[in-house]
Amino acid sequence: MAGPTSRQKHVVAACYLGWTLDAFDFFILIFVLRKVAATFDTDITPITWAITLTLLLRALGAFIFGRLADRFGRRPTLMANVLIYSVLELASGFAPSLTVFLILRGLYGIAMGGEWGVGASLTMESIPAQWRGRVSGLLQAGYPSGYLLASLLNYLEPVLTWRGMFVVGALPALLVFYIRRNVPESPDWTARRPEERGAGVVEVIRRNLPLTVYAVVLMTAFNFFSHGTQDLYPSAFLGAQHGFAAGTVSTIAVVYNVGAMMGGLFFGALSQRIGRRLAIGIASLLSLAAVPLWAFGGTPVAIGVGAFSMQFFVQGAWGVIPVHLNELSPAAIRGTFPGVVYQLGNFLASGNATIQAAIGERMGHDYSWALAGVAGTAAVVITVLVALGREARDVRMGAEAAEPGVVPGVAE
Repeated sequence: MAGPTSRQKHVVAACYLGWTLDAFDFFILIFVLRKVAATFDTDITPITWAITLTLLLRALGAFIFGRLADRFGRRPTLMANVLIYSVLELASGFAPSLTVFLILRGLYGIAMGGEWGVGASLTMESIPAQWRGRVSGLLQAGYPSGYLLASLLNYLEPVLTWRGMFVVGALPALLVFYIRRNVPESPDWTARRPEERGAGVVEVIRRNLPLTVYAVVLMTAFNFFSHGTQDLYPSAFLGAQHGFAAGTVSTIAVVYNVGAMMGGLFFGALSQRIGRRLAIGIASLLSLAAVPLWAFGGTPVAIGVGAFSMQFFVQGAWGVIPVHLNELSPAAIRGTFPGVVYQLGNFLASGNATIQAAIGERMGHDYSWALAGVAGTAAVVITVLVALGREARDVRMGAEAAEPGVVPGVAE
């Protein structure tokens, strides 16, 4: 197998960093929920609406930026996307009221929603098929990598304050210069005739309606799986319920995000050998074994072990998703389809944080059962859905699909 070219390395690096820094900006909020609530003289539950709005509007962003990527190219769309979410992150740090803060987080959600689908399609269309599993795991490892960066930044919260943390979150804008200088356009998109770019999405979706519905349901379960195990965990579960100091919370978060990155890389690579669905199912089922320590552990060490294991398997399953959705996607709308179905799943799961917070408050600020219930249910549902679904591991795309006589999106 030939080694990666310099251009392919730059594509993978840029898209990994784009998702890392996007996730970094998102996860800053979950560490400072209580501080933001105190600033605006409220409790945690109203602030969780910032998370909900971000997740709700990510679907709109996936559609807008996906259509732009299918029409005008992956590369310029990715640059615009990174710049916009960075500016909105900066503005969030200067919000004068809760209302303005919520509006800004909603707008940020639109920008955040576009990055994953555009970056994933650019990457998968730029690399050989035999790399897809490993690179998929690497791309998705960007999500816990961003969470890890936010965890590390939280050590500085006493100095920066929550507003300063959002200001630091504007730094991803610098990535635009790297993309502009080093990242080429997708060979798949470049090979298409002008009249084929931005094909009618409604018609393509209509022809692939069962696949679209299935993918949205699958991604709804996946988003309950990830956000149900992450969003309230540091601030509400570790901070409010257990009373751990900020340093302890950050340390546990660092530990479980290292586990998440390792899981994504491991199961992404494994999917190249045993198949996408089987790798996802194994990771999902194994996460059930982590629930007792993760949600009911009593000491920082026990909880840390459980959290590492839980995120190893949660993000292990997620590590297969970038390649799985791009391989299933209709080729004509690959810039739009993966991101939209992913973010529609986010839309349908967007109330997770508010639901879990409300359950926890009703149980005397004990969030253990809310966390365990969502994680366990999502793991089982995902396993059933992938067992009923299909995969397209051998589909041709990108430079391979652009060869003369080869129809993009058709398996060998």
